[in-house]
Amino acid sequence: MSAVSDYDPWASGGLPYLNVAHICPATRALGPGLRAVLWVQGCCFRCPGCIAPDWIPQRIARLMTPEEAVTQLLVYPQVTGLTFSGGEPMLQAAGLAAVARLARRRRELSIICYTGFTLEQLRARPPGPGVEDLLGEIDVLIDGPYVAALNDRRGLRGSANQRVHHLTDRLRGFDFERAPRRIEIHLRDDYALLVGIPTSEQLKAFEQAFERAIPPSRRTQGG
Repeated sequence: MSAVSDYDPWASGGLPYLNVAHICPATRALGPGLRAVLWVQGCCFRCPGCIAPDWIPQRIARLMTPEEAVTQLLVYPQVTGLTFSGGEPMLQAAGLAAVARLARRRRELSIICYTGFTLEQLRARPPGPGVEDLLGEIDVLIDGPYVAALNDRRGLRGSANQRVHHLTDRLRGFDFERAPRRIEIHLRDDYALLVGIPTSEQLKAFEQAFERAIPPSRRTQGG
């Protein structure tokens, strides 16, 4: 989908087009089971130490409809869940809610979402269209801004201030706060993608390993 010069995915909540930074169709690093991940482009927080700084600017990256996103997310029949991250997913909540609904028409899935907003903020002052709809689709919400000094290397939250909210009972058997972290490096011909929640040492090692082999513009980190 080519960029539409006057389209603002943040004002529209990601409908009719999501602004997507990247899609990973299969990983075990961002939740239980085999999951597909969609990272949106654009964030309002700019947390120091963010592992995906290229996905912070509110610029057009790749526009796609929710139907197109679902097709890419459900390539593998073994995938049992979706994880939404970014960027800031709640700035494109309407589009992601549509993705969740469409994907669940095809198969049973769990939904995990990361956000820099707190759950209380989302309910009291939604940052854009579709937030209530997206919260209605999410099983586990991991909320709060990333604080590098509080990265305790534990669980699937980036830092200790972030909270895990079980909005349904679907994933209550998984310990998001204490589960061992896992990172994956996905290599393609023209880029390397780091998937998971790395420690600062792991992130530094990733950057050092690829600084000569792959130019910075082709390295991608996605928590």
